[in-house]
Amino acid sequence: MSNINKNDDVIITTRIRLARNIQKYPFPNRMSDISAEQMMDEIKEVIMGASSPISEHFEFYNLRELTMNEKLALLEERLISPELLKKQIPCGVILYRDLGLSVMINEEDHVRIQCITDGMNMPGAYELANRIDDLIEEKINYAYNEKYGYLTACPTNVGTGLRASYMLHVPALEAYGQLSIILQAIGKFGITVRGMYGEGTEAYGSIFQISNQITLGETEMNIIHNLNNITSQIIEQERRVRQKLIKEDQLEFEDKIFRSYGVLSHARKITAKEAMSLLSDVKVGLELGVLKMDKSGLDIYNLMTRIQPANLQKLAGRELNSNERDIKRAILIREKLPLLTNG
Repeated sequence: MSNINKNDDVIITTRIRLARNIQKYPFPNRMSDISAEQMMDEIKEVIMGASSPISEHFEFYNLRELTMNEKLALLEERLISPELLKKQIPCGVILYRDLGLSVMINEEDHVRIQCITDGMNMPGAYELANRIDDLIEEKINYAYNEKYGYLTACPTNVGTGLRASYMLHVPALEAYGQLSIILQAIGKFGITVRGMYGEGTEAYGSIFQISNQITLGETEMNIIHNLNNITSQIIEQERRVRQKLIKEDQLEFEDKIFRSYGVLSHARKITAKEAMSLLSDVKVGLELGVLKMDKSGLDIYNLMTRIQPANLQKLAGRELNSNERDIKRAILIREKLPLLTNG
């Protein structure tokens, strides 16, 4: 899909997640450590030992061998889930970072295949996740029922086991007070809303994740089609309200955007919450042409990830207290934010 069709003024990322379980093992909540280790080894061998060209690019991380900060950094990058972080049995993740692919082992289900791509690219994300799904299914029998489909630990995932999601940046709808109305309405169409890191997490910087709720009795294509239709309507509404904000009070809107850029480019310390909100303003300011700068090398969503606590500590190579993180965050933002050409 070309960049023109990615709708990346509103859609930050596309995510596909497939939940699968292996027929011969009990679900993870009933597994012994020995079974969990055996299953993890089997999945590793199937994915990383396959003759497929993609296999040689994967890396495996045993969660028990990582520090808490290393695990939190993976969570902040959305490569693992909060659920995997809490697991007591042996668990791990197989990553192909360049393609946004991760395979979580012994999460809520035995296997969670996840693919995250930039912009609105559901076909690309689904194709990649499906390749890994096929790779595993060629060698291992999944828990599958002719009537219900793929069997999963949680009933809400039975059926296709598919969770399709878009990460949306909707500052105008939020500022105009329309977001809560829209999010409430889309629940009637089987769509749910989550924070940046999934269920139970908060939304910062006007960033929300919307996903299908229903996995049973629908085909994968119907689920994606329904999500695409609703997302397209949200995109159009966000664009309409952005134009309305500029038209009704251009000076106030521009003042807010320039002030946000000013704070980010001069602050000596800043909290993650404040930085997320101000970066959200800068992002929309760039998309609407209010701010002008050389954007080559600037990825605001990636910067939002890098300024999170665990990623800052990973960059520093040591544990940082709250004050040190706020200082380090401000430095990183000043380094990454280009100078304005219209300031």
